[in-house]
Amino acid sequence: MDDLSTMPPDRLFDLFERGEIDRETLQTLMALHARRLIEEIKEDHLNPAAAFVEHLRNVRATIKLVRRHGQRIIRDTLSVLAKEQQFPPSMLLWNASHPDVPLYCFIRMKREPVFRILKFVSEGSNVEIEVEHGRAKSPAGLKRETFVLKRDASWNLKITSRITDC
Repeated sequence: MDDLSTMPPDRLFDLFERGEIDRETLQTLMALHARRLIEEIKEDHLNPAAAFVEHLRNVRATIKLVRRHGQRIIRDTLSVLAKEQQFPPSMLLWNASHPDVPLYCFIRMKREPVFRILKFVSEGSNVEIEVEHGRAKSPAGLKRETFVLKRDASWNLKITSRITDC
């Protein structure tokens, strides 16, 4: 089994519902997730100017995407990416399908871990998305990945190819 501490909450709940982890483990892992969020809030509180500038960057990038493609297709695409195994940004994207959460919450232009959408092409039943993610300050650096998604007979998006450029 993967490292449970790096799994997004939706997958943790799936594991719990299938009986693969117990309630205590779920609560411990959700507390860890909450602590990470609280740490980010503390960072924002310590440097509100930087947090505001990052917020503006994220909103601007999101507005451009929504104007060109529409919110629904972007949410669908991010939701499919969130379910992809071994995709670190799924920790950020796990609730992208929820319309109550603004889309700009999923984009992180400079704040680490970074998640940027570099290219988004939607043509009929096909979507191609190129993303950049990771930690710019780490030795591994940022990773670029390109996903091609196609709608199936039920009109659900499915990943047909994933290309990683380092």
